[in-house]
Amino acid sequence: MSKIVPLISSGVAGPIGVLHLPRFWQKVSLEAAGKIADGYPGCGAGYDQMVLDGLGLNKDATLDYISSSKPTYPQFESWVKSQDGVKLDKGSVTSLNAAIAGYIHADETRKAILEANEIEDGPDAPHDAVNLNNLDDWLEFYNAEIK
Repeated sequence: MSKIVPLISSGVAGPIGVLHLPRFWQKVSLEAAGKIADGYPGCGAGYDQMVLDGLGLNKDATLDYISSSKPTYPQFESWVKSQDGVKLDKGSVTSLNAAIAGYIHADETRKAILEANEIEDGPDAPHDAVNLNNLDDWLEFYNAEIK
C-alpha cells in the first residue's frame, strides 16, 4: 500500500474560511486509512492543535468522526458547524487564521528546511512556517514519488 504525503497547504482554507482545516482533515483521513506518509502525524501538536483549540472542537470527538465516518471535506465542514460551542464567528476565525499565517518556526527548523531544499538563507528566503512546511512537503513528495 502506498503512503501519501499530504499536499494541502496549511495556507488553504475551505468554504468556511478556516486555514489549515482542509489539511487537518486530509491528514487525519489518511492516517485512519493507514496511508499517511511516514513522519506525518494525523493530528500533531502544532497547527492541528491550534485549529482544534481555535474552533473549540473536542479532539477525541473530531478524530473519531473523521476516522469512523470517512467524510468528504464538505461533510466534515458541516459536522464542524454542527458542534456545540464551535467558534466560527468572524473574530474567532480571523484570530485563528492570523495565528496560523503568522507562525514562525525556530531558526534551526527554518535553516534545516532551507538547506534540504538547497535554498540560500537570507532576507528573501521564506521565514513563515506555512511556506517552510510547503517546501518540506514538496521535497518529501519529490523524494517519494519523482526522484
